[in-house]
Amino acid sequence: MDRRQFAGALALATAAGALARPAAAQDKKFTVALIPGLTTDAFYITMHKGAQAAADALGVELLFQGAPEFNPTLQVPVLQAMIARQPDALLIAPTDKQQLIAPLRQAHDAGIKVITVDTFIDDGKYQDGSGEGDFPLSYVASDNVMGGRMAARALAQAIGEKGKVYVSNVKPGISTTDQREQGFKEGMAEFANIEVLETQFNDNDANKASSQLQAVFARNQDLAGVFGANLFSAFGAADGVKAAGKTGEIKVVAFDTPTRIIDDLKGGAVDFAIAQHPAEIGFYGVVTAFAALTDQSVPTSIGTGFTVMDRDNIEKPEIQRFVYSD
Repeated sequence: MDRRQFAGALALATAAGALARPAAAQDKKFTVALIPGLTTDAFYITMHKGAQAAADALGVELLFQGAPEFNPTLQVPVLQAMIARQPDALLIAPTDKQQLIAPLRQAHDAGIKVITVDTFIDDGKYQDGSGEGDFPLSYVASDNVMGGRMAARALAQAIGEKGKVYVSNVKPGISTTDQREQGFKEGMAEFANIEVLETQFNDNDANKASSQLQAVFARNQDLAGVFGANLFSAFGAADGVKAAGKTGEIKVVAFDTPTRIIDDLKGGAVDFAIAQHPAEIGFYGVVTAFAALTDQSVPTSIGTGFTVMDRDNIEKPEIQRFVYSD
């Protein structure tokens, strides 16, 4: 089901008082917990705001707690503490596809409805009877493979469909960034005169990503572009281009759009930025949880959109609204 059809229909029914809720649930106020990938990222701050808007509209209590870094070692204790609070449903952006399966199984076994947002566990295909991680009810997120393809097309356009490029990424094993790299490479395969160099993994460290760009450029003086597959990769790519004195010459496509990326876009260090819609992810995550808690059927996958930003459109109000909140 299209996520707008699903969410719109449910919201309309709720507003009209027409949602058929079981008698036992008539007076119950549901509690939904949201555990982001990390708490300090503008993407997840924006997601929280969207989730809160849905919670307010539906009369749901929203709990929000996370770790300061995108790290499964730090996220698991937060998850365990949240399970102990016994929310009715749990929205989570898992920080590793495999390491979060067992801890989330504990939530599921405790009777908590589990929905993943932004990132997924296992293969991301839920309720299909296969795999250890098929038990979440739904996955609400951007189509990250498509986002990677969009980044490839934007970068190819920016470099005249020829030259050397590479992906600045976090580390293997994160569902979203794995898929963005996959989509980018698939997209670049359509351009015979573009060579994709080895991916550089920066461990979510913008300073490392900056140093890597300068090192890649030192080995490849004809470097034409780089795709920053997440926020800190994009920060580092832009900083590396500045440090190399190649602003405007080495083209940068960034994934995600906090205000820092917008500043770099306006200043020329970033050429295109792929904006996800994190407020929608949070909003539809809570709506999905509410639907499941009121015995409505929910889609196992709900996709949200993208907006491509560049210097020609960034001042338009309809584009500005997709800049992430700080």
